Amino acid sequence: MLALTIMSKTIQAVRGMKDILPAQMPYWHHLEDTIRHILESYAYQEIRPPLVEKTELFARSIGEVTDIVEKEMYTFADRNGDSLTLRPEGTASCVRAGIENGLFQKQIHRLWYKGPMFRHERPQKGRYRQFYQIGAEVYGVTTPDIDAEIIAMTARFWQQLGLKNIVLQLNSLGSIEARKTYREALVNYLSQHSLDEDSQRRLQSNPLRILDSKNPDMQTVIQGAPVLLDYLDEVSQAHFETLKSLLAALDIDYKINPRLVRGLDYYNRTVFEWMTTELGSQGTVCAGGRYDGLVEQIGGRATPAIGFAMGIERLIALLEQYQKTPSVQNPHIYITMVGDNTISYGLRISEFLRNALPQLRLEMNCGGGSFKSQFKRADKSGAQFAMILGEDEMNKQQVGLKFLRQTEQTQTKEQLNLSWDELVNYLSEFQY
Repeated sequence: MLALTIMSKTIQAVRGMKDILPAQMPYWHHLEDTIRHILESYAYQEIRPPLVEKTELFARSIGEVTDIVEKEMYTFADRNGDSLTLRPEGTASCVRAGIENGLFQKQIHRLWYKGPMFRHERPQKGRYRQFYQIGAEVYGVTTPDIDAEIIAMTARFWQQLGLKNIVLQLNSLGSIEARKTYREALVNYLSQHSLDEDSQRRLQSNPLRILDSKNPDMQTVIQGAPVLLDYLDEVSQAHFETLKSLLAALDIDYKINPRLVRGLDYYNRTVFEWMTTELGSQGTVCAGGRYDGLVEQIGGRATPAIGFAMGIERLIALLEQYQKTPSVQNPHIYITMVGDNTISYGLRISEFLRNALPQLRLEMNCGGGSFKSQFKRADKSGAQFAMILGEDEMNKQQVGLKFLRQTEQTQTKEQLNLSWDELVNYLSEFQY
């Protein structure tokens, strides 16, 4: 009885991991195609690292004393006893792939990726345990012109997608040496105040992360803390000033946020976030910065780098607010078949049309049914045409073509009877 009860229970998706259903896919395709087109126009090339990496990669890159490594990673031992982790972010994997495949031999590389990431966080709107990101990385450029170009490219994303009210926040973390001096001043300041449990834990291991605390009780303390910009070394200060002047030349507005430190240990100098107030607490839609020491930290040659990642789900939520549903990819033609041997005839002509007109979308009726029921399916499919194949059409080696929807290109509702070649010539005049 117990076994039957267990078997009859409906299996649901893992908490924090969502299905992306067909009705939602037009938004995803529109966003991904738009971003990909822009990335390629800036000469970025796609890379696809694996979903699973050795745990050591993220411990070494992200930092062992971080919420991601300590609390959020999906880590497990495989059958060989190796510790593996579902990737929580994409940069470390890109760096590992670049080192392993010899990409960073005094060369400039512009790479981009997309795909799922995994973090065991408390699920809420805009934050899931399996979430999707698009990211881009540039390796081999030290100068602030690439910082400006990357920020300009992300600004173009919002313009092309029609998204509004997204604000750029900017800061500089300076060099490692400058941060050491700042860290001492920050620890000295924070030690004189009452801290929450998380901040107390981070005080010696990673005090800069305290500035990123979302605890309302900590905000007064954080606002009074020393400002990192006051501790920048001369080279970082010059880098930051040049970046600001380049953004001004591009008419890109920004807000300096001296408390912006990002959530990962590997950042230095430029850090930025694109923020919106229209998604509640999950307001960051794109974030990134420089990580000039990361390649060497993971085991490669010293290589300057900068990049960003954006959360697809959050951008989709904005798209749904600002846009009508992008066009659904309905079939152009729905093929109906009634009569003996018409199925094989329908299969032959559908493959003939796919060869002759590759851009055409065809849906063939499967599962039988009366002519009336098939025509209902044709109309429900959203197709522009219904192709009618009966024994008469088969014997004459013809097809019937009936308009289901009137457009500027289809002003008549009369059914056409066409040979195969006539059908190709007729359909080739339409735009798809």
